[in-house]
Amino acid sequence: MAKTKKTPRPKADTPKGFRDYFGADVESRKAMLDRIAKVYHLYGFEALESSAVETVEALGSFLPDVDRPNAGVFAWQEDAEGEKPGDWLALRYDLTAPLARVFAQHRNDLPTPYRRYAMGPVWRNEKPGPGRFRQFYQCDADTVGTASVAADAEICMMLADALEAVGIERGDYVIRVNNRKVLNGVLEVAGLPEDAQHERGIVLRAIDKLDRLGPEGVRALLGEGRKDDSGDFTEGAGLPEAQASVIMGFVEAGSAGDHAMGILMNLIGDNATGNEGITELRQIADLCVAQGYGPDRIVIDPSVVRGLGYYTGPVFEAELTFEIEDEKGRPRQFGSVAGGGRYDDLVKRFTGQAVPAVGVSIGVDRLLAALDAKGRLDKAATGPVVVTVMDRDRMGDYQQMANKLRAAGIRAEVYLGNPKNFGNQLKYADKRQSPVAIIQGSDEAERGVVQIKDLILGAEIAETASVEEWKEQKQQFECPLDELVEKVREVLNR
Repeated sequence: MAKTKKTPRPKADTPKGFRDYFGADVESRKAMLDRIAKVYHLYGFEALESSAVETVEALGSFLPDVDRPNAGVFAWQEDAEGEKPGDWLALRYDLTAPLARVFAQHRNDLPTPYRRYAMGPVWRNEKPGPGRFRQFYQCDADTVGTASVAADAEICMMLADALEAVGIERGDYVIRVNNRKVLNGVLEVAGLPEDAQHERGIVLRAIDKLDRLGPEGVRALLGEGRKDDSGDFTEGAGLPEAQASVIMGFVEAGSAGDHAMGILMNLIGDNATGNEGITELRQIADLCVAQGYGPDRIVIDPSVVRGLGYYTGPVFEAELTFEIEDEKGRPRQFGSVAGGGRYDDLVKRFTGQAVPAVGVSIGVDRLLAALDAKGRLDKAATGPVVVTVMDRDRMGDYQQMANKLRAAGIRAEVYLGNPKNFGNQLKYADKRQSPVAIIQGSDEAERGVVQIKDLILGAEIAETASVEEWKEQKQQFECPLDELVEKVREVLNR
């Protein structure tokens, strides 16, 4: 008789490109998002929580890879209903595409302009790498339904306030602003019309890599292409020298400081699109300066491009300017933590009518990493007070102690493991990073007292104290039961 084949046990591993987040990480992220949300709320933006799943049809041209409409997303097809094939559904890959569907669906019930912010996980079906995950958090704010450049200026000012609210000091960041219309004007002058979408896409991606590849790398991508250090070859736009020179003039204007506008005006000449973009940039700069957001915080910078093709006007990036060390100990600037811009075709594909919109997206993990690098992230998680169990039949008394602490706003729990070994209870409290353990045996119960063990002080004494000092047990003291809350609070506030 053949042996029954055992079902193999599942592997306890996260899927490739995903990770688990534990207490301290989750709390740090929530605290940061709460501060950002407070800023957005002050500006009059409302929270929106949309579905994590959208139809692939609704995502449409907002997909990451327009040449491969289903690439980049986690998608599946529902079961067919009779002769009707099932819908293709996908996990959202950002928070902007869902906003397009929400506004189109509910536009008759929403105010116009509609100002919303959204925070949550998004999913990318892309090859994972170091620090690059398939699930990550985004934090967005958008204004839908107004073409006023005041909305663009407001987003930039609000972004500056949000960065400062989470602990990025003034001088450690700059918000760089450009206008896609200026670049479109340059492309038209260079002889790349709107229907040259393939070449324009390569040009946009090339300019967007200026900070990483430098002018020579960008120039190579405008021509035949570029081979990187690993030997991989990236196809270029194949532009002739005359066209490439015009675009490189635009690229180099980014480092021209106060002369940038003059260089751009010379490049653009009488091109209507480009001149409209320059006028809008000046208006944004004037509006920001009038509210006290000068070039120390918000600056016009022609080198900002933003790679996504759906941007139609002003674009901006928040760059952190302080230095950190990379994995090899080399100094480098931290770089971008947020970006966005105007995309006036956001809802048009649903309604057939142009609906102007502007928004920003903050890279939550990047911003958390920046705060950690600056030492402004509180990663020391404080666990709950642990009420230990000395007598199994007095569980009600221990729960009453925990309830008293909770009623006073103090996190507390009763140890619910096997109480036989008291040492294991204290090990549990240490693993929970508990600041205090409460101890009451039958003797203390008869006298109406409890023992309070200061675990933080105990850890400090254990590192530095002599045997005699350790025996003094300064980290543990007795108090009347009715003073439990007061004495625990004193320890927590020490």
